[in-house]
Amino acid sequence: MSAPAANGAHDYAGRDLEAMAFARNYHGWIRDLFAPHVRGDVAEVGAGDARFSTLLLELAPRSLTLFEPSADMHARQRTYLPEAAPVTRHQATFTDLADRHVAVFDTMVYVNVMEHIADDDGELALIHRALRPGGTLCLFVPALPWLMSDFDRSIGHHRRYVRAALRTQARSAGFELVRSHYLDFPGVLPWFVIMRLMRGQLTLAKVATYDRYVVPWMRRIETLRPPPFGKNLILIARKRD
Repeated sequence: MSAPAANGAHDYAGRDLEAMAFARNYHGWIRDLFAPHVRGDVAEVGAGDARFSTLLLELAPRSLTLFEPSADMHARQRTYLPEAAPVTRHQATFTDLADRHVAVFDTMVYVNVMEHIADDDGELALIHRALRPGGTLCLFVPALPWLMSDFDRSIGHHRRYVRAALRTQARSAGFELVRSHYLDFPGVLPWFVIMRLMRGQLTLAKVATYDRYVVPWMRRIETLRPPPFGKNLILIARKRD
């Protein structure tokens, strides 16, 4: 996924790496966690090159609206999106066009996007306004502030989240919580050692290996029982009717 950079810039260091480092097993897992809550007119904010968007289309939404500020990523979307898909694409941040989208979506999806937005409380307020009554926010973010690394900062992350604080933010924006829990317990230690202590970089080889060998069994285990903490965090919240 990709997202707007700080201060409204339409590009940021690391965008290409984030786009290329697409882990199908991992993102398929995220999509399946979202699936029971994705319906009707759907918006994906920070859609990148639309590879995750194709997974959302498999859920047969009535329509899918993509917001992606990067001209390069916006152009690449044509490579992955089916020609006949009910998709509307905007080369813009959602914030740029929020005033045009009031009470128009049933579902809004943010995957690895909210951490790029300086005013995340303001973004949550805009999301709440854009959703119809009973609409749902599906959110996936990096977790645990003590895992914040030079790599996080290099790709424009303002923060990593804590479950309790994110739940409080969602409630303050007017949402009812449906579910929230950590994911990717096994990824915590490698990220801390390699990315935080050793100041390493995320590479395609590392992502591909982890996605192929770790994610399938991790998904089975964490589906049975969500971990007490993890490298990432999912939150699903509903706008009150």
